[in-house]
Amino acid sequence: QVRLVESGGGLVQPGGSLRLSCAASGSIFKIDDVGWYLQAPGEQRELVAHIDSDGATNYADSVKGRFTISRDNAKNTVYLQINTLKPEDTGDYYCYGAIIHWNNEKVYYWGRGTQVTVSS
Repeated sequence: QVRLVESGGGLVQPGGSLRLSCAASGSIFKIDDVGWYLQAPGEQRELVAHIDSDGATNYADSVKGRFTISRDNAKNTVYLQINTLKPEDTGDYYCYGAIIHWNNEKVYYWGRGTQVTVSS
């Protein structure tokens, strides 16, 4: 079994910064692509950042230039650096990961989310 646990959320003023982390643990041979979704209040979950196993990244247009996704493969952890926060960045941030198990099976897992509130 695999667990993904997010951390780093909180209340921050507009213009501030946060660094979210998502740590994977369990029966992991390798982690393929990983990413972050944002679910704003009353909205559907939206992909905001993605990074593949080679380190190639892509972002939603709304966050380009402000969000940076990175990964530490040795720690099985993915990060999301969020700068110049805006009220519309408020919501629950979920990480997901394509986990390759020791039997070579690839399964997608989700974390339970971490809440970010941007407000003065």
